[in-house]
Amino acid sequence: MGRGRAKAKQTKVARDLKYRTHETDFGKLAQELHGGETDHPESEVDPEVLEKWADVVEPRRD
Repeated sequence: MGRGRAKAKQTKVARDLKYRTHETDFGKLAQELHGGETDHPESEVDPEVLEKWADVVEPRRD
C-alpha cells in the first residue's frame, strides 16, 4: 500500500515531459556541446593567486 500516490505522480510527470512543447534553443545547445566561445573562468582569477599556484596546476591546452 501507499505506492498509488507515487505512481500517479510519476505518470503525471512522464506525461508532462512527453506532451509539453519545449522552447529549445538548438543553437545555444550546439555551441555548448561543441565548445563554442565561452568565458574562461581563469580570466576572473586574481593574478597573485595564479602566480602562487602556477607550479602546481598544469597549463590548460586549448
